[in-house]
Amino acid sequence: MHGLLNIAVMAARRAGAVLGRNFNKREKLVVESKSHNDFVSSADFAAEKAIIEVIHKHYPDHAIHAEESGIQGNSDHVWIIDPLDGTTNYLHGFPIFAVSIGLQINGRLEHAVVYDPMREELFSASRGQGAQLDGHKIRVSGIKDLQGALVGTGIPYRDANEDMRPYLRMLSKVAKNTSGIRRPGAASLDLCYVASGRLDAFWETGLAPWDLAAGTLIIREAGGIVSGLDGSENHLDSGHVLAGTPRIYRDLAKLCSKEIKGLL
Repeated sequence: MHGLLNIAVMAARRAGAVLGRNFNKREKLVVESKSHNDFVSSADFAAEKAIIEVIHKHYPDHAIHAEESGIQGNSDHVWIIDPLDGTTNYLHGFPIFAVSIGLQINGRLEHAVVYDPMREELFSASRGQGAQLDGHKIRVSGIKDLQGALVGTGIPYRDANEDMRPYLRMLSKVAKNTSGIRRPGAASLDLCYVASGRLDAFWETGLAPWDLAAGTLIIREAGGIVSGLDGSENHLDSGHVLAGTPRIYRDLAKLCSKEIKGLL
């Protein structure tokens, strides 16, 4: 394992331990609202602190781009961190959430870790080295028919004034042309589920770089495709994402081309 990836694994497990200790003491957590339906808890801050401490112990000059503490430092090595992807799930005791850590070097994603502390599953990837789940190679599914595909999504929820109709039109079309839709509530895990063949595709809007960075590399190293909904490469900035196996990605983009235009 590459030294930088090893540090990411160490940091993710450390944060996962923090989240695990607090999971059954959720009523004691301090919770704040950042915006409509967007919450942060003392567990988020504690997990993020644990991650940054591990990284800076080994690489004190590296920059940080974290959900809660923002951008720290100036370096060609930038760690993109979501200490708790799925905060709402976590606060409700719904056991689907993850720690997501991606490392960009000179603007290119090179290493990635997504850790699910509830299932103790660790997804990881290094550029050119493939993707792994708990040390075993993973690949996207081999499903060839959109009608048989299981698709993940995320429902827009942060803007109380957002017109839901464009999203609902795409949701309806996907539901009628696939075997089912799932909405677990943690985008980093959704992406890893595509990478490991548990889902065949995924789409969502309104995401942030820390939601997408690690999962993007893991999917690509597992043989999948991930982009903006419009096929562009700027999904980390736009927050609109479509991912899947090569075939299901292509078929879904074609099927929903009209609905996708309505979302953008």
